[in-house]
Amino acid sequence: MRDTQVREPEGTPERSALVNPDLTPTTSENAVWRTWDLFCLWMTSAHSIGSYGFAVGMLALGLTGWQTMLALFVGVLMLWGGSNLIGVAGQRVGVPFPVFARGAFGIFGANIPALLRALVAVFWYGIQTYLASTALIVLLLRVAPGLKSLTVHSFIGLSMLGWMSFLVLWAVQLLIISYGMNVVRKASDFAGPVVWIGMLALAIWIFAKAGWSIDFGARSGAPLSGGKTVAAFVGVAFLMVAFMAGPLVNYADFARFSPSKKAIVRGNAWGIPVNETAFVVISIIISLATLKVYGKVLSDPVELVAHIHDNTIVIIAAAVFAIATVGINVVLNFVSPSYDISNTAPKYISFRTGGVITAVLSILVLPWKLWENQNFIVYFLGGVGALMGPVFGILIVDYYLLRRQRTVVADLYSEAPQGLYHYTRGFNPRALIALVIAGVAGVLVALVPHSQYVTALSWPVGALLGGGLMYVLSAGRRPAAE
Repeated sequence: MRDTQVREPEGTPERSALVNPDLTPTTSENAVWRTWDLFCLWMTSAHSIGSYGFAVGMLALGLTGWQTMLALFVGVLMLWGGSNLIGVAGQRVGVPFPVFARGAFGIFGANIPALLRALVAVFWYGIQTYLASTALIVLLLRVAPGLKSLTVHSFIGLSMLGWMSFLVLWAVQLLIISYGMNVVRKASDFAGPVVWIGMLALAIWIFAKAGWSIDFGARSGAPLSGGKTVAAFVGVAFLMVAFMAGPLVNYADFARFSPSKKAIVRGNAWGIPVNETAFVVISIIISLATLKVYGKVLSDPVELVAHIHDNTIVIIAAAVFAIATVGINVVLNFVSPSYDISNTAPKYISFRTGGVITAVLSILVLPWKLWENQNFIVYFLGGVGALMGPVFGILIVDYYLLRRQRTVVADLYSEAPQGLYHYTRGFNPRALIALVIAGVAGVLVALVPHSQYVTALSWPVGALLGGGLMYVLSAGRRPAAE
């Protein structure tokens, strides 16, 4: 249950410039995200073309199939622990991520981590939309082969059919977000489970072509020495966390709609260590089978679908991947920037308006160009970790160690100088110093040239350094309980 003695006595300042209907605290009437919904939420986080590509891409670091699965499982366990910390806090306070961040960074300072998260989400939103469009193209070409003439010429790296597919899915997602969080919840409940249909069918088909056997000791990268094997193992584990660093930080956007701590814990348990591990295992099995059949690992399940000769199977599989990826993208990469951008000017930018801005920016970043870069996954994920790690560490230390899980919710919306989260003109200098120092350190680690193992450490370096600095700079300077 929520701490109503802390959350509700003063109410939310209705005339404050820091509030709009989308950013207000959750009430008992809209706390409808139960265990099943949160389970599906985490399923959507795992069940995407991008997630498959990430898991398979880790094989290129030189680990064997079983070593890669074990390393990813370790990362999944760390992700599980972090999701419980953020989820319980989000459910207890009952506000979206950018408002929750006001407690640590100040009522205006919270815009800094919020916009960092929005930037990450915009990139991933564009990339996932592009990946979904590739599945739609496969489907269209099987149904209407004559459309191949639309793939001859390209504009800014995308064919006419590519643009048509991308913009159709782009518009569908914008339509979903325009109906609010209740429709987002329904999209998540549908998208999470449905992709298992495509993955299981794909696994059975490729496993049969591989003669119903694969070598879990196979690898796609060069063999590693003992020391490099350990380094790669640690790197893969932390890259798993970095891959989900963005959704982890803004998990309060969803957890706040849960009616109880029990629902959070149960939903996280089924959705992360159980389901996410299962998805990792089936992704690695499919990739090892493709290595045996084609002599190389196919990092894109849509590319694998294109090898199937049966049109009915191809159409069903492509449709499943396209539809599921749309649902996944809305949940993971549309909700957060919509809230984050709205938080910059709540009186003028609603949740829906923030979504429109996100959608437009997702085109401008040319996501298909980003996805073409072979080093993009490792280095971009390192960059995500460098930015999101410190934010995670600062939020956790502030809420659990400095404020001892106590929040005066009304003050999160108060512009009054005497407000608890006003700090210095609305900014908490200690949190910002911790963010800058830890962020710079994390970025330096992430950009170490020709060293993917070091790059993978950007998330833990950022999280530990950010949280540690926040504690050292703030200890003794604020009440333990408010």
